[in-house]
Amino acid sequence: MIPLLVAALAHSAAPSALPEGPALTQAVRTADEALFDLFFNRCDPPALAAMVAPDFRMYHDRDGVVATTGQAFVATYAEQCTARQAPDAWRSRRELVADSLHVDPVPGYGAIEEGDHLFYERRGDGPEQLVGRAHFVQLWRLEDGRWRLALVLSYAHRAAGAGAEPQGADAAR
Repeated sequence: MIPLLVAALAHSAAPSALPEGPALTQAVRTADEALFDLFFNRCDPPALAAMVAPDFRMYHDRDGVVATTGQAFVATYAEQCTARQAPDAWRSRRELVADSLHVDPVPGYGAIEEGDHLFYERRGDGPEQLVGRAHFVQLWRLEDGRWRLALVLSYAHRAAGAGAEPQGADAAR
C-alpha cells in the first residue's frame, strides 16, 4: 500500500493549507458524505468528475482494479446511474460507520481517511435491506481549497450476516 500512496503523492497539484485536528476530520467527513450521496443517490457525471482526481485509482477486493483514471471511473458511474433510473432497478446506499472513521493529515497533499461502511439495497421503491459491510482507505487531495478523491482501497467485504460488525482497521486485517 505504501508504494501506491507514494505514487499518488508524486502527482500533487497546488496544495492548500490543511485544516487541523477535528476540523480536518470534519472536512474529510463532509467530502466523503458528498461523494457517496452523489454516487448512490444522484446521476451527475460532471459533478463526480469534479470530485475525483484525474489520476484517480480504485482497488476492490472483490471487483479487482475498478478504475485507473478519474475519467474511467466517471464513465462507469454514468452507465450505472443511468441504469439505476429504471423503475425496478436495484438501488444501493452506503452508510459510514461513524465511530470507525479515522483521518490523518498528509502534509502538503491532503488526508488519509479510513473506516468501515455498511451497504443497503432495495429494488425499485421496495424495502431497503442491509446487505453488507466493508473496510476502506481513501486518499483525499486538497487543491485550490477543494477536496478530490485520489485513491480508494475497498476491502474486507462481507455479507451483512457474516460475523461481527467491523470495528476499525484492526478488524479488517
